Amino acid sequence: MADQLRDTRISPASKARLSHDTMDKHGQHVALDDIDGVEPSLETYTAIMATNKPNPRGPGYIKLYLLAGMVFLCSTMNGFDSSLMGSINALPNYTGYFGLPSDGNASTGIVFAIFQVGQMCGALFIWMTDWYGRTWHIFFGCLGVCIGTIITALATNLPMFIGGRFFLSFFATCAHTAAPLYLVEISPAAYRGTIAGAYNTFYNVGSILATSSVYACHLHLADRGDLDWRIPLWLQMVCPGMVCFFIKFFPESPRYLIANDRHEKAREIITKYHTNGDPNHPLVALQMKEMLGTVQGVPKATWKDLLDVRVLVETRSSRYRLMLNVAFSWFGQFSGNNIISYYLPLMLNGIGITDTNTKLILNIVYSVIGWIFSVGGARLHDVVGRRKMLMGSTFGMTICLALVAAGAAGKVEYGNSAAATMSIVFIFLFGAVFATGYTPMQPIYPAEVVSNKMRAKAMGTFKLTAGAAGFLNTFVGPIALSSIGYWFYVFFVFWDTFELAFMYFFFVETKGMTLEELDAIFEARNPRKASVEAKKMQKRIIKDERATEGVKV
Repeated sequence: MADQLRDTRISPASKARLSHDTMDKHGQHVALDDIDGVEPSLETYTAIMATNKPNPRGPGYIKLYLLAGMVFLCSTMNGFDSSLMGSINALPNYTGYFGLPSDGNASTGIVFAIFQVGQMCGALFIWMTDWYGRTWHIFFGCLGVCIGTIITALATNLPMFIGGRFFLSFFATCAHTAAPLYLVEISPAAYRGTIAGAYNTFYNVGSILATSSVYACHLHLADRGDLDWRIPLWLQMVCPGMVCFFIKFFPESPRYLIANDRHEKAREIITKYHTNGDPNHPLVALQMKEMLGTVQGVPKATWKDLLDVRVLVETRSSRYRLMLNVAFSWFGQFSGNNIISYYLPLMLNGIGITDTNTKLILNIVYSVIGWIFSVGGARLHDVVGRRKMLMGSTFGMTICLALVAAGAAGKVEYGNSAAATMSIVFIFLFGAVFATGYTPMQPIYPAEVVSNKMRAKAMGTFKLTAGAAGFLNTFVGPIALSSIGYWFYVFFVFWDTFELAFMYFFFVETKGMTLEELDAIFEARNPRKASVEAKKMQKRIIKDERATEGVKV
């Protein structure tokens, strides 16, 4: 089989040769062409997967799934916070304690938006993952979240509460920015969308835990002072506490290890988790050669790299990558989703649903629906592809928001109860569509589209952009909803239409390619077109290889 793969015909137009050399930490010269004679290219990778695909239910993959499952808990922090604040904002004990109006005002917006401010500040330090590693950044992030939780849960006044939320969000950003970066780099290309994409689906798990705890506490402890909102705040440290305890038992990212001259350790990880312990599998040699090629001439990161962001814009390819990173980071937070998730209780007020318990139950249902659809969406991104999934979901979101606006207008202008019901239905349908297309890819696509040397800093731009979009969204949201009502939804109808057009013309397909193979795509004159053509080529190779093996396609 190895000989067959070495003889695979490579088309000149799409070769991605990495015939570089590098040095190990002892100064030993490592010749990349000596690594098992495997030629790195998209064609070679596709041929390997067509004829010698590792068993995704093998022991190495099972260990990878368990490892990923623990890292997924980092994602619960954002979901827990968004739904927690949306839920306790509906509790009279909470709003009364801090003197906040039940229908929201600027102070309400600051309480929500300070989380985005903390995210933007925390994003400035993501470069440190290139210095001391991905797992250490996750560890310190989760530890900081636990400390921030203690501050908010013990807060006796609004400034202390806001300060605790800033501290919590700063360290939460450290953890849940490093976590998807880690998963993208350690996951095999064939299942990267599923494994790494499933990370953000736990946003909804956090939402379910938060809304369920608030509902239970309000139901049984509403007459016990401030316990109905303080207990859910304490629960915010459970998931990060578990990650903090276990994360340093996990291996580092193989790409981080390669960049720090720990080549054999990286090979061990690829062998264990990508080929079920088979060191002679051609994927091991292929991926090692690809990763070694990307560190040629790249110095080890130090603290001096903090302000050096030239890597993000030094070439046309890197600027195109940064454009996609920033664009999707903004789209993921500014497509109408934050308005619905943070202010669902206020939106329910607007269409006549005022009972607190009913609003909390609907918040739980919204989160459950989001989780179910996002899990399915994570797998579909590896089946259908990123471009089709994102464009399809954006189109669906546009339709849903148009009908939400129409229903809200019918209720406000004409007092039509049926219109109000329709609005609620399409709010939930919007959540399902967004969860299917966007939720799995929110932190993953921005990490996929950048090169290995850009990735840590690009994840910083991802969080800065997402934080800015979220801040604008959540601070302006209550003011806009109270001032222009359903016209705010109409604005997002037009904005989402713009997103759809942008995705069609510029977004690159990343499904089924290693992170290093995407380098050749972005060097093309039109990366979007090159990625679409590459997928067609992969399909032809898979068909030909299976026909050669006597497998009926």
